[in-house]
Amino acid sequence: METSVTSRWQLWVEFAVLYLGIPVLMLIYLGQYSLFTTVWLLAALSIFLLWRTPGFQISVLWKGFRWRELWILVAFSLATVVCTFSTVLLVVPERFLELPLNRTRLWMMIMLLYPILSAWPQEIIFRTLFFERYGVLFPSPAVLIAVNAFAFGFGHLFFQNPITIIMTGAAGAVMGWAYYRTQSLWLAWALHSIGGMIVFTSGLGIFFYHGAIGATP
Repeated sequence: METSVTSRWQLWVEFAVLYLGIPVLMLIYLGQYSLFTTVWLLAALSIFLLWRTPGFQISVLWKGFRWRELWILVAFSLATVVCTFSTVLLVVPERFLELPLNRTRLWMMIMLLYPILSAWPQEIIFRTLFFERYGVLFPSPAVLIAVNAFAFGFGHLFFQNPITIIMTGAAGAVMGWAYYRTQSLWLAWALHSIGGMIVFTSGLGIFFYHGAIGATP
């Protein structure tokens, strides 16, 4: 996408509002809005902005990924299991596997709904919109992916928890790299969904849901 000086400034303003301003506002006005409603409204805004992006094809939202890229899912899943399970055992060992063992119905509901209600809209905001509309603002793939990871972690600022922010930032780096490599929203969504499901299964979900805002290890 070719951009003029004026349009680049417009993109920078949009970027700052979406990925810096809104997370700060969400922190300031915590408790005065519905988190899921906010995320879906931002996803709807993202689709509108994508529609306004020159050269963007809406079919990108449905682009799948190839079987030979399944290794990314497997490697990410294994790394997430090791990271989350280790963190739970070190920080909150009493929560280890709490949901699947003691609150099985709630755990099953989270496994079913998390990918749709949370992971999908977030990936539209933080991957498709970020890379397809604002990717031109950054000088190299490495910088682009690093900024995407930062934005994803910063987007969870309202949790006020270093574990949540650091882990989402690290996961965001993998999801951003995967999206840049494949341009597949489905792959990024699968990574996000699997990561979230592992987090809630392990017991670390205590730091990753709206009722845990402000929780400290």
